Amino acid sequence: GPAVWAPRAQCDRGLYRRAVRGLLERHQSLHTIQGTVARLLFDGERVAGVETLEGRRFGARAVVITTGTFLRGRIHIGTETKVAGGRAGEAAATHLAEQLEAVGLTVARFKTGTPPRVDGRSVDWSRLERQESEVEAFDYSWSHFWETARREGGWGMGDELRPGSFASLRTGCPEALHPPSPIPLPLAATRHPPQLPCWITYLNEPGKRIIAENIGRSAMYGGAIASRGPRYCPSVEDKIVKFPAAERHQLFLEPEGHDTSEMYVNGLSTSLPAEVQLAVLRTVPGLERVRMTRAGYAIEYDYYPPTQLDATLQVKALPGLWFAGQINGTTGYEEAAGQGVVAGLNAGLAALGRPPLVLGRETSYVGVLVDDLTTRGVDEPYRLFTSRSEFRLTVRQDNALRRLASVGAQLGLYDAGELALIGERFAAEDEARALAERTSVRPEQAEALLRAAGSAPLAHAVKVVEVARRQGVGLRALFDAAGVGAELPDEAVTTAELEIKYAGYFARERVQADRLRRMGDFALPAGLPYAEMRSLSFEARQKLAALEPRSLAQASRVPGVSPNDLQNLVLEVERWRRRRAGAGTGAGAAD
Repeated sequence: GPAVWAPRAQCDRGLYRRAVRGLLERHQSLHTIQGTVARLLFDGERVAGVETLEGRRFGARAVVITTGTFLRGRIHIGTETKVAGGRAGEAAATHLAEQLEAVGLTVARFKTGTPPRVDGRSVDWSRLERQESEVEAFDYSWSHFWETARREGGWGMGDELRPGSFASLRTGCPEALHPPSPIPLPLAATRHPPQLPCWITYLNEPGKRIIAENIGRSAMYGGAIASRGPRYCPSVEDKIVKFPAAERHQLFLEPEGHDTSEMYVNGLSTSLPAEVQLAVLRTVPGLERVRMTRAGYAIEYDYYPPTQLDATLQVKALPGLWFAGQINGTTGYEEAAGQGVVAGLNAGLAALGRPPLVLGRETSYVGVLVDDLTTRGVDEPYRLFTSRSEFRLTVRQDNALRRLASVGAQLGLYDAGELALIGERFAAEDEARALAERTSVRPEQAEALLRAAGSAPLAHAVKVVEVARRQGVGLRALFDAAGVGAELPDEAVTTAELEIKYAGYFARERVQADRLRRMGDFALPAGLPYAEMRSLSFEARQKLAALEPRSLAQASRVPGVSPNDLQNLVLEVERWRRRRAGAGTGAGAAD
């Protein structure tokens, strides 16, 4: 259902890297410099820049650290091979890790793993199950439609982008998504290269037996690694030990890119010795004569428990410093990217002397991610799931623009063309809902559609909005049956349909979101004397003092803080404010 829908794309690593670099280099005010940061520079207690290993210094009003697995990273292949590194073939960052620990930050260790890579030319494809990519006409950036039209002079189909033209936003035509002429970067990044298939095979009993016989040679099970790894991406050793009754384990061979034959063996993450990995691979159907191009490995690295950060991802103890990505105890590309947006925006806002941006749980999955990290912390590498959001029907992919465009507008991120496009998109969504409410569909018009959906026929003409609430009956199909709405973009119709079908659920979620926002408006000032608030439980006093939440809403999600503690906290804060106000008006009082 819509609460768990999500777009997904297959990316060529090389093409993606080049496209993003081209995008960055188009910005005249952005300069990229390669080097290894050895240490932070300070002005008093505030971070004021960085110094590289070569001794180059760069002053800064804001610094964002996104070190991934590189901080004191150590690669393990079996129990004997240990190599300092943040990724195969790349050095670990040691100097910076030592400085961060020396300034007093709490540090801990996590681990993650990778599978072996194999040469696709040595695979017997006839023994594997082919899985095609699911390609839909979908672009991750709504603004690229405007950019393409502006740069290319229309869609190349005689359909100009003009105010009020819903047809200009339609994504159903391939020419709109894939202009026939080359387009400049960054727009080339939005074009879809030919999709490559993945291939399915299985780890069976012979391979399981080899792993079991060599489990003591695994870095994890042989004692070389003690730190925790991601629960939802287990190593193959974990699978064998924890699920001994499983007859087989599914593996996916995924292409690394269009310009290489190397394949990624998803599902076989391991820290076994290289020769054992090759022996296991050659028991897999289709891989009997495979060449392993790179062994899988486990990697241990430093992270900093994220309760040391505020809601902007700034380090509380080191003003001017932000953390994003695996340094905060997360795992996954999407999680890292979301944190990069939050930390980057807030670092930029701070450098400009502007107010910070805090996204609440009710606004976005990014808001859920940051709130979980900074309020609850992590005890294993964190992944963001739809189940972590109590507002997952409200924070859907299709309404992201409706939820967050106002934030972008307030930050000044849109040009006039983009603002016009946003207005058109909202107008299209409103028109789709209004059209459904004012249009009736006759029994004979809806007969075939309802029969195909297994739904009862209509006895008389009924408003489209009523019929759209039925299961399996789509709003676009109803519009087509009634002969209306052809000019409306599919995205707008989808959003209107979901709002119609789930109206009752949305209403309940929005009441909860409003309550959370009101709690968020009750600010908790820095430096509150939680230890003196005797009406709170001892556990609540300890945890609130350690975490220093910024609002009542954030305090409500601190483990160990009960509803009764929250009620008493409001009273305690009001008393504290009255005492402060009284002290400020007394004779000779100083703040």
